[in-house]
Amino acid sequence: MARKTKKQDQDLPLEESAAESEVEQDAREAKPGATDGEPAAEQDDYHARWQRAQADYKNLRRRTLADIDSAVRRATQPLLLALLTAIDHLEMALAAPTESEEARNLAIGVGMTRDELLKSLETHGVKPIPEGGEFDPELHQAMATVQSDELEPGQIAATIRTGYKWGEHVLRHAQVQVVAEEQPAAPQPAAPQNGDGDEAEQA
Repeated sequence: MARKTKKQDQDLPLEESAAESEVEQDAREAKPGATDGEPAAEQDDYHARWQRAQADYKNLRRRTLADIDSAVRRATQPLLLALLTAIDHLEMALAAPTESEEARNLAIGVGMTRDELLKSLETHGVKPIPEGGEFDPELHQAMATVQSDELEPGQIAATIRTGYKWGEHVLRHAQVQVVAEEQPAAPQPAAPQNGDGDEAEQA
């Protein structure tokens, strides 16, 4: 038993020496040196690549959503324009004279149908362009110019056909009459005179 204990005592300094060597090696590796910047550089590179990938993903997502929105609009726009044409016909029917009781009752039903169509379009973001105001080529299509003593030049005198917007996009321009600038009066021709500039005397 004594020999075994003595051998264990001899092994302890060797184990402690090995442990001290590992600690010293770790300490030397922990000291700043030429390779200390490599992990930080790799981390910065990884972070930069991650930021680029995130930006690319956001751009791709934005382009994809824009393409989807454009495709939906291209597919839906013909149907909406057809409904607007139907509304135009209903409004023309409402503008017709209603002299008889039967015609007035029919006009009430036509008006209710038009209102329901307009309400359904509004739920999908289609709204009429307000009438009047300044002429805006982004919203209006000038069909004629008129003179007016009450409105300023460039104002809309009348709406021929209602325009509509679909969200932020113009679905159909409003056809309007625009007040024109006043034209200057034409100069009056001068009275004819003889060569001397005086009227000829009677003999």
